[in-house]
Amino acid sequence: MKYKMLVLDMDDTLLTDDHKISDENKEMIAIAQEKGVYVILASGRPTPAMAAYAKELKMDNSYMISYNGAVITDLKEDKVIFEQSLTQEEIHKLYDYSIKSKTHIITYLDGKVLSETNSEYIDIELHITGLSHNKVLDFKAAVTSSAVKCILLEEPSYLKEVEKALKLAMPHLSVSMSKPFFLEVAPNGIDKAASIKILAEKLGIRQSEIIAVGNAGNDLTMIEYAGLGVWVDNVTPELRDRANVIVASNNDHGVAEVVRRFILN
Repeated sequence: MKYKMLVLDMDDTLLTDDHKISDENKEMIAIAQEKGVYVILASGRPTPAMAAYAKELKMDNSYMISYNGAVITDLKEDKVIFEQSLTQEEIHKLYDYSIKSKTHIITYLDGKVLSETNSEYIDIELHITGLSHNKVLDFKAAVTSSAVKCILLEEPSYLKEVEKALKLAMPHLSVSMSKPFFLEVAPNGIDKAASIKILAEKLGIRQSEIIAVGNAGNDLTMIEYAGLGVWVDNVTPELRDRANVIVASNNDHGVAEVVRRFILN
């Protein structure tokens, strides 16, 4: 099979634990692009927190999927070609649910992470994204418009139970775990697979010609959608049997292995 699109999750997949792209991964991605393969970054990250990595990979003629599928950016034209947001009412209801479930909640407005509380888990998101923290006295008063997504944050074992309950309470929303302490909530029907499908149709690429590589629950839809779904070895344990292939971990250049085995051969 000749693959034409390589979709890469970022944190804990493409990036090492210290949030860098290894030289091995960079080299293999460059070779894939030289062979005409579209390399797409698909992340839960906000768009601004992905841009430097796309530049590092010289993805000037490609696309990025950010906010877990809620936004697609055409890098050549430097413009958003798809965006779907949670309504203000949905965000307010999620805030109420976070109070009831005793979790922290954040959203993204005006290029900042907005929350009513401080938390070690919010600090992790601030560190990963490099965005400023707008800590407000009244979350609902501060959210006067739509926003692309929210994250509920708490200790992992507890948040896993919250995930199950939230899916039952709000089945009209897209709910998935991106890290053990990040429970991502997006509009109904929005996930990485849905946005990959939009891009593939735009580019005339068949589902069978797509490779997707990830490690976590928010990657599952694209892993199952792609012609070849690949986990890196540090995949969330309960998801391990849901992909076609498992490669080396994010710290051991798993993405480079994917290119060597499935694009160069």
